[in-house]
Amino acid sequence: MQKNWKPINLEGVTTYPLADRDNKVSIRDFADPSSRGELDGFLSTLPKILKAADFLEFVDLIVAAYRQEKPIIVMLGGHVIKCGLSPILIDLMERGIITVLAFNGATSIHDFEIALIGETSEDVGQYLQTGRFGMVEETGHLMNEAICAAADTEIGMGAGLGQKLMELDAPYNNYSLLATGARLGVPVTVHVAVGTDIIHQHRVADGAAIGQTSFTDFRLLTAVVADLGDGGVALNLGSAVILPEVFLKALTVARNLGNRVTHFTTANFDMVQHYRPLENVIRRPTDDGGKGYTFTGHHEIMIPLLAEAIIGRLEQSTESGIG
Repeated sequence: MQKNWKPINLEGVTTYPLADRDNKVSIRDFADPSSRGELDGFLSTLPKILKAADFLEFVDLIVAAYRQEKPIIVMLGGHVIKCGLSPILIDLMERGIITVLAFNGATSIHDFEIALIGETSEDVGQYLQTGRFGMVEETGHLMNEAICAAADTEIGMGAGLGQKLMELDAPYNNYSLLATGARLGVPVTVHVAVGTDIIHQHRVADGAAIGQTSFTDFRLLTAVVADLGDGGVALNLGSAVILPEVFLKALTVARNLGNRVTHFTTANFDMVQHYRPLENVIRRPTDDGGKGYTFTGHHEIMIPLLAEAIIGRLEQSTESGIG
């Protein structure tokens, strides 16, 4: 006999304090861009063959985009935060190299928790067995509160979360990409699939506000994508599904509205090259002009290497009077 199921009511969901949760990631282990050294000598030793040649060429294209004031879009999966790389990306934001950051929901949660307590990433297996996975009070309450406020003021989810962290004067805002975006005026967009994020489990979650603010961010990202043509760069760092899909749709809308978005550069950095980034970031978007690159390796090595190479090239060109 078919049961007559109805949507579950979340009013009875219980939470517990964030301070009581064991975390696997701490800012104590994060990268430190202030200790960067000279990489130009190392880069000059690389052979101009295969991926080494691609890497050097890609770095030069990013530098060219920066010099031409073309967008440099960085799409970010949650593991990049968990690998301790926020300080590297914040350094690039402060230098004006990153134009916009695009997050999936998990990225926003890890970043928000880092700002609050300097730690993130619970043991899913440990807490799933007791129904406590994702049920910390502060993360769910504060993020949903920020999202509802963002919906009320008709801004995007990323802006709302960044503003909330600034209002809270969260203890570790200097490690937060959301807070840094709010401080610098660098757009941070958040693109969620409803039901995929722990904050959707909470009794205060508002599906309408989540949908509205994430959709606002989709439209904001599309505006930046519309300006990618003739020299812009879009990087996907570790998002296997959501952000490649969002990027492809944003590109479609931008072109549909009459923007000539061709002859730009894309790249996918990940530990494994997945189907959607390869098709939706690398191949399909550049079919009509431009080039896509793939770089396979661990985030905690590849992203600092990329950042160091970009900064080194920019400083080298400045010293030689170029740009």
